[in-house]
Parts: sequence; structure tokens; C-alpha cells
Amino acid sequence: MDEVLIVGAGIGGLSLGLMLQRAGIACRIYEAAPELKPLGVGINLLPHAMKELDALGLQDRLAGLGVLTEEAAFFNRFGQLIYKEPLGRAAGYAWPQISIHRGDLHLVLRDAFVGAAGADRLHLGWQCIGAAENGTVHFRRFGSGEALPPQRGRCVVGADGIHSTIRKQLYPDEGEPIYSGVNMWRGVTRWKPILGGAAMIRCGWFTHAKIVIYPIRRDIDGEGRQLVNWVVEIETPKYERWNWARAGRLEDFIGPMRDWHFDWLDVPEFLRRAEVTLEYPMVDKDPLRRWSFGRVTLLGDAAHPMYPRGSNGAGQAILDARALADCLAQGSEPEAALRAYEGRRLEATAKVVRTNRSTPPDLILGEVYKHTGDKPFTSIDAVISREELVAITDAYKRIAGYDRDKLR
Repeated sequence: MDEVLIVGAGIGGLSLGLMLQRAGIACRIYEAAPELKPLGVGINLLPHAMKELDALGLQDRLAGLGVLTEEAAFFNRFGQLIYKEPLGRAAGYAWPQISIHRGDLHLVLRDAFVGAAGADRLHLGWQCIGAAENGTVHFRRFGSGEALPPQRGRCVVGADGIHSTIRKQLYPDEGEPIYSGVNMWRGVTRWKPILGGAAMIRCGWFTHAKIVIYPIRRDIDGEGRQLVNWVVEIETPKYERWNWARAGRLEDFIGPMRDWHFDWLDVPEFLRRAEVTLEYPMVDKDPLRRWSFGRVTLLGDAAHPMYPRGSNGAGQAILDARALADCLAQGSEPEAALRAYEGRRLEATAKVVRTNRSTPPDLILGEVYKHTGDKPFTSIDAVISREELVAITDAYKRIAGYDRDKLR
């Protein structure tokens, strides 16, 4: 009854479990998947997220598995440099920006939680089928009709992702995630370091066709090659429903990039050598008016799914976890703690959702295209001032919560 029941053992759920454990609050995590596998491809942990993960003692482990990202670089579709800026510690932050395989991050969090709380606090293979406002939650065995006796806790946290069962229960008429009009293909390629091997690269147009590239593992073969994550985004009228495991086909997305042969990267060849390619649409949901109902609340993608344009979705889930753990640790009644958590995070994350739709850092590519059309430029300074470019990225940092001075 005094335990917090967490539905979903993803990045948000496991982070919350660790933070509650540190605060002396008992919890149990329930996950529908029968086992936690290293799924997905790359992910970025920005300094605000790393601040919280460092407080959990995980920074060295994550830095050893991933790549400390040092700069962002923006290019047009002709491979011309538009703008670059330092990131993480190279930009003066006290914490790094780490690019890492999502599976590596997930397993680090899992192992840390099991090590701190015990394996009996992580229940795999139990699918949530509903929760009540009094803190009771119901589960059945994944793939069968076996039911677990109703579980009652101090509160229930729906950290069960964009297709959250608990969110659907709270908002039964909401409908499916909203398609952006942009489809994504994601993958990883073994490649020699690009632009020094610590850069996050955005290249192309803002929406018509764009590729994002960054390394997520270092020297993977003894020959200096890295495991490099990439995301291709193309305006696409039709799409298939979100499915993390859907395999992508090269011929469906390489067309706009066939002639992207730059002195710093042969993009078509890079894509052809991919080890894995996945396809899914860029979707989000409109911000909710509230997350908390009695002793039930939402966290992470269940609360605020957003476009992955600011490398910030996982970070916002980790910030949610920090805020919720802090509110529960204050000792107030569960309902009051959940309202306080919602007060800290609901509007803050709504701003990120809206900004990722309209003015993410990638907007730099769109602004240059607006001024040049589909043509190379002679001098970027004649197209757009550095001050305008800096203003776009700085504004995003403030909204997303990792403005350097504020974070310091």
C-alpha cells in the first residue's frame, strides 16, 4: 500500500524507480514485455538529463558506452556548412552530452534498478489493463488470460509510452497519435569517424528531406570505426502505424539523397551500408489539460509524446521522474504530491511539444532554404547572420530546460 506502482520499464519508468529508491520510497515496476531487450537505435542525453543521471551514479558507465558529443553542425543539401556550435562540456556545461545506443541506456538503467531495489521489484510480462483513482491497478500475463490479483499502491504512475493503456483509460476519446506529415527511417552504420567523430550533424531541408547523423559507440572493431546512428526524415503523405520493429527499405527513402556526395561524407554509400533500418512515422499528441486523477498520473511519452526534433524526449521523461520523486519525497498525501508534480511539469513539457512542432533547432535548415531556395550559397553570412542562428538554438535550450546559465 505504501509502494509506488510504476507501469512501464522504459527510460522514464526505470529512472523514476531509481530516484524513488534513492529517496527511500519503495516501488515496483511492471512491464508488459516478457524480457527487456536492447531495442532501438540511437538516443541523445542532453546536459539536463545527464545532471540527473549523474546524481544516480551512472555518468561514468554511460560515458564509457556512448560518445561524448562535442558539437552540433548544420549543412544544406549541398554539404555546405551553415552553422556549428559546441555541445556538452565543450560548451561549458558541468555535464556532458552523451550519444548512446538506446538499448545500452535501457540496460544500464535496468541493471542499476535491479541492483538497488532487487530483482523482485521488476515484474516482466505483466500487461496493465487498467488503473483506478484509489491507486489500484490490474494486470494480466502478456500473451495469456492469466490475471494478477489487483495491486494497490501509494499511487500509480503510467510510464507506458505513447500507446499508454492508462492514458487511454483517462482520455478514451483522444484517438491515435497525430501524424506530422513526415516519415522517418532510422538505422546504424559502421563508419570511420565523421567530422572528428564527436559531432551531431543535421543536413538537408527542414522537412522535405533531411538526415541527422551522430556516433553512438566508439572504436567498435579495433580499426577506428564507430557505430553511427542516422535518421532520415522525408515529407510523406501516407504512413504505416507506429511500430518500433518495422523494417525499412532503402529504396523508399534514398531518392532525395542520391546525389549527396560531400567531401566529408558520401551519404548514399553511408546509407547503403546500414546494418539495420527501421521505419516509423513522426507523431506526437496534443498536450493534455491534466495528467493526474486521484492517485493516478502519467510520465514521459505517456504524458507528452513529442517529435524527436530536439533530441529531448528521453530527457523530458528523466526530468519528469526527478520532479515526481521530489514531490513524493516531501511526504504529503499522494493526491497532493501528484498535483504538485503536474504543476511543475505539465506546462513545461507542453511548451516543448509545441516548440518541437514549430521552432526546433532544425529550423535553421528551413530558414536557410527560405533565403536561398534550392541553390548553394556563396557566403552564409550574406544569407543569414550568426546572431539569428544562435537565437534559434538558444531559444530552444531555454524552453527545453538546458540553458547553460540556468542549469548551472
